[in-house]
Amino acid sequence: MTECKQRFPFRLGTTSYIIPDDILPNIHYLKDKVDDVELVLFESDEISNLPSAQDIRELQAIGREYDLTYSIHLPLDVYLGHPDERVRDRSVGKCLRVIELTSVLSPSAYVMHGEAGEGVDVNGFSDRERHMFRESMLSSIDLLLARTSAAPEEFALETLNYPFAIVDPVVRQFGLSVTLDIGHLELYGFPVGEHLQRYLPLARVMHMHGIRDGRDHTGLQHMRPETLDMVMRALQDHPDPRRVFTMEIFSEKSFLASCERMQDYRTDSGPSGSGGLEGS
Repeated sequence: MTECKQRFPFRLGTTSYIIPDDILPNIHYLKDKVDDVELVLFESDEISNLPSAQDIRELQAIGREYDLTYSIHLPLDVYLGHPDERVRDRSVGKCLRVIELTSVLSPSAYVMHGEAGEGVDVNGFSDRERHMFRESMLSSIDLLLARTSAAPEEFALETLNYPFAIVDPVVRQFGLSVTLDIGHLELYGFPVGEHLQRYLPLARVMHMHGIRDGRDHTGLQHMRPETLDMVMRALQDHPDPRRVFTMEIFSEKSFLASCERMQDYRTDSGPSGSGGLEGS
């Protein structure tokens, strides 16, 4: 495959589910191909993919040898904006277990969702319900930060299917970072340019994926070229070597096609390191 590791003004990454296998085989497959891997972790009564202590030691060793960092996607079934305090407490507890397990990896970020409950669409909330949702999020984040030594900026709240302005006060109050999910912005019709202008300084993580037949998390070859150009120009104009650019896809075919697409933007590919962007 074409070279992608250490070729951009950010840490190029993808998910821990590129080949159909467990986390460690995926890490071995990706270790010399990307700069960061998003560990997608979950735990339930029936199934769990949380790494063992031995797995964590191996992840540490691979990270040191290959200059590979790990971003941690906190479990999806946590509802930090739920109106029931008991549900919020359980959700915070799930997050804390993952944070405690992975803290020795010195994660590049903890990606988190602001959800109000399983299957609950925040877009349908009244003004009062939006206020309650935001207050519940504030309460959860306050509890989470009080019970961990991780710094607030290590937590990157993700743009989802509702206007991010609803949770913007949560980000600002605690000094959180943002996971700017460009695929979500495109899918749900939010203006990418405005979000880049407002949130790029806070964006510790970018989630990049295309849309095909109404489905997201496809390869970057399915992103609108003008959107990908806009994002890449912004990242080149405001470089941050710690920022993670996660190609949030889940198959080898999509991964290889996405890496191929990214060759147009390699910082060493143009005569002046322009990465192939006209007018850069």
